[in-house]
Amino acid sequence: MDDFTRKNVVLLCGTAAQEPLFSHENHGERFYRFPIRVQRLSQQADCLYVLATKEQLSPLLPLAGRRLRLEGQLRSFNNKSGCGSKLVISVLARSLLETEQEDCNFVHLSGVICKPPVLRRTPLGRCICDVMLAVNRRYGRADYLPCIAWGQVAVTVGQMAVGGQLALEGRIQSRQYTKVLPEGAEVRTAFEVSVMQLSNPDPVCPTT
Repeated sequence: MDDFTRKNVVLLCGTAAQEPLFSHENHGERFYRFPIRVQRLSQQADCLYVLATKEQLSPLLPLAGRRLRLEGQLRSFNNKSGCGSKLVISVLARSLLETEQEDCNFVHLSGVICKPPVLRRTPLGRCICDVMLAVNRRYGRADYLPCIAWGQVAVTVGQMAVGGQLALEGRIQSRQYTKVLPEGAEVRTAFEVSVMQLSNPDPVCPTT
């Protein structure tokens, strides 16, 4: 695992919710996008989007309903079409296999804080901090990934400055919100990393 790969590590085990649809082509390779449902301990489920190549997917088709384990990286894409969320978050699969393992949702990120952290409190007094993390890729590019921390971790992150180095572990979560538009209200889905703990720059990836 090289330095760039260690900065951005995702491990998911869950159930493919739909058949893959063509997403884009890059350097002659065709990528497809599909949702995977991952159960939380609370029995709620996060529906996360995965990007995989035709070669990775072919042995697994038909895909919907299959139990999958994937290792990869979290990716951001700036949607300029004017439709839906401006920042699109997906998991780029590096490996994709059928599995019988229990649901798992793990992410390790190591990057730079690129916007001032926003620390606030819930009505019940619990601290929350929103932070945007820039995680470098090769060739001078970066992924801009929204993260949310809670409790004492939120307080710690809230005291950090733009440009500060931050390494964290958590899970990717999806949540719905209502966007008010001139033509009416629209329900959208946001994706973010829920921070469980701050960590060392080199991750220890779960084996289950």
